[in-house]
Order: sequence, then structure tokens, then C-alpha cells
Amino acid sequence: MYEEISISMDQASDAKVLIISVAARLAGMHPQTLRQYDRLGLVQPGRAGGGGRRYSERDVALLREVQRLSQEDGVNLAGIKRIIGLEQLVGDLQERVAELEQQLDAAYARIAQMEAMTNPYAGRDLVRQQTHSTALVVWRPRRSADK
Repeated sequence: MYEEISISMDQASDAKVLIISVAARLAGMHPQTLRQYDRLGLVQPGRAGGGGRRYSERDVALLREVQRLSQEDGVNLAGIKRIIGLEQLVGDLQERVAELEQQLDAAYARIAQMEAMTNPYAGRDLVRQQTHSTALVVWRPRRSADK
């Protein structure tokens, strides 16, 4: 009936180039189901100049996930929409955390650089002497050779 095609969400393209009949075949669905999912906001296809829907490989992978959640896990469409929204939010938050971690690392590097500039001995192999000497040092001024 339908040919089994696997699309990884991580490697899927975002280019909206697939017409509805091709996307439906790849997802293993009827084109009318894709139209319904578009109306419900589960998938947002692009639009061609004439108004026709255009899907990406990522959209097809999402459609397959919707189908899996519905058929295998028994999740209703409202639940699937919520799951998709939460997964997108998690992805956005993970990206933001990664950005903030990079900014924090850069800030720590700037602090270390500034501390190194204000303390000329920072990072050198100088060891503070812990014991105090009790030796007596006698200082005598030099005598000039003229006298």
C-alpha cells in the first residue's frame, strides 16, 4: 500500500517544498486529514503563490508523530496539540539555556582576564612563605670610595 519512509526530526529539512498529496503519502495519511490538522493548528504548512499548502520534511515527521500519538497512545487531538506546543517550548528553552551558558562562560573569562590585569602575580608560581624568619639583618650604609 504505502512505502515506509523514515524521517528523523533532527535531520529533517525546514524547506516547505512538498505538495499536500506527496506529504500525505509520506506521512501515511489522506490529504483531507492534513487539511484538518492544518485547520486545528497541529501543523503549519507554508503556502504557495496560488494558496496551495506546502510541507517540509519536518512537517511530515510531525504528522507521523501526530498519527503515532493518536493511534498508538490514544491521545486526542487537543492533547496532541498541547504536547506539540510543550515540546516546542522545551526546545526553545533549551536553546535559551545554551545561549545563557555561553554568555556566562564568556563573562567568567572576562572576569579572569580583568583579575589577571589587576594582579600582576596572578597565575605565576609564587609561593608565600609561611614561616617567619628570626634572623637579624644589619644594614650598614655603603661608604663612598672618595672618603
